[in-house]
Amino acid sequence: MKRREAKPTQNLDLGRRRFLKLAGAAAAAWTSAGMLTKSAGIARADDTPEKTELTLGFIPLTDCAPLVIASEKGIYKKYGLNVRVKKMASWGATRDAIHKGEIDGAHILLGMIVGSSLGAGDVGAPVKKTPMCVLQCLNVNGQAITIKKAMLDANIKTPADIKKQIAEKQTKFTFAMTFPPGTHAMWMRYWLASGGVHPDKDLKLITIPPPQMVANMKTGNMDGYCVGEPWGARAVDEGIGGTAITTQALWKNHPEKVLGVMESFAQANPKTCIALCAATLEACQWLDDLKNREEAATIIGRNEYVNCKEETILGRLQGKYIHAPGLPAVDDPDYMRFFERNTTVPYLSHAEWFMSQHRRWGMLADKPDYLAEAKKIMRQDIYTEACKRAGVALPDGGMESRGKETLFDGTVYDPADPEAYGQSFAIKA
Repeated sequence: MKRREAKPTQNLDLGRRRFLKLAGAAAAAWTSAGMLTKSAGIARADDTPEKTELTLGFIPLTDCAPLVIASEKGIYKKYGLNVRVKKMASWGATRDAIHKGEIDGAHILLGMIVGSSLGAGDVGAPVKKTPMCVLQCLNVNGQAITIKKAMLDANIKTPADIKKQIAEKQTKFTFAMTFPPGTHAMWMRYWLASGGVHPDKDLKLITIPPPQMVANMKTGNMDGYCVGEPWGARAVDEGIGGTAITTQALWKNHPEKVLGVMESFAQANPKTCIALCAATLEACQWLDDLKNREEAATIIGRNEYVNCKEETILGRLQGKYIHAPGLPAVDDPDYMRFFERNTTVPYLSHAEWFMSQHRRWGMLADKPDYLAEAKKIMRQDIYTEACKRAGVALPDGGMESRGKETLFDGTVYDPADPEAYGQSFAIKA
């Protein structure tokens, strides 16, 4: 797969007029929305960050790697930033810390940013709107739905199998995700509903922090969970469960984690955000050179980061998946990407997809102005400037959407009408 890394000489040739046209269009759009002003400083020649001492939160997951690598490799310092990366206990703790200003930004779930900004909490439990924004996306793919070994042994592997067990044997299942409006919750809900299982009526859906998934499955607290790696691979390693489906099989190249900050932080510190994004882009490029992934697994596996064996992290990071205890590894071409496949682009349509699912499940009572909200959340102006600084080309097709996208059940997501898409499902709130 051809990477979109642009060498300096390529950047000058890139279609300088096209690049400037795109950058100008993004800036103009944000100026008209009141998001970019002279006081914001993005257009100033001086690119010195307003704030240089930063703390970024992360959850112990493989996809925290861009922040860790940018810190460990001195890339943040290259851009004039002194960054401390701080391990967080849960996504809820991350949300609270960033809202209170205890951390400046975070490796965070895209669905969390959307939910916070629009007031989507759990089903039927709205929360106060707290505007946040995305500077760039951090990864696509690389999550999994794990089910316990007893279910595998009983040949209960699909949502249809689960539905049958519920109907015929009155089995009470408990499944876990990591945060109600987050990505893992949406993957789990989508998967279950595809087989006729209503996640709010037919079983119990609970919230568990990612590093605690394996322990909770061991003690019998749940029958399955959706989480990022390495906690899917860890269940296989320990012989307690297997992968029912990877999230890339649900939706190839789906958006996942992002680099998120408060909207107020981005408004007050635009040059800091540009530097932060540019440095993280470089880390993402480094990570997508496969010869670096062994070193990456060693670094992020350390106790202060993911606290997991290097080999457990490395297998799926290299696209080698053991789906259940005792099975051989198979190659998955759609393993986690950090830079290739336009991974880092903050597409408006992806924010809109999460709004459509929050609406579907009753987390958002009122229809949002999808496009307007997506433009506020996805800071394409900052991303465009960061790409200039890091020498990264913008995507050929623009940043509004990747066009129509088909998920594993054949359902087509048309970004032209996210509300109709979200309300088209037979199973919804």
